[in-house]
Amino acid sequence: MTTAKSATHVLQNEETVAALITRVKRAQGQLGGIARMLEEGRSCDEIVTQMSAVSKAIHTAAFTLISTSLEECIIEGRSDQKAVSQKLQKLFLSLA
Repeated sequence: MTTAKSATHVLQNEETVAALITRVKRAQGQLGGIARMLEEGRSCDEIVTQMSAVSKAIHTAAFTLISTSLEECIIEGRSDQKAVSQKLQKLFLSLA
């Protein structure tokens, strides 16, 4: 039984993947810090500032992932390039 190949892309740029992993792990650490801040009863201002930083880090990582994937897709000249591009655009818009 064969399955139809869906319009997907796996990021190939190893430098970008490594940078994304670093950014996500840093955000993960920041989330732990936010939990501690809540447990310690820190001010809302401080907590929201940290939440904003985590949110920005995650959004930046997602935008980087999508834009690099789109670039790779175009460079590869895939036969399903249009479908992959449309899927990546939907992912991009889901972050807006």
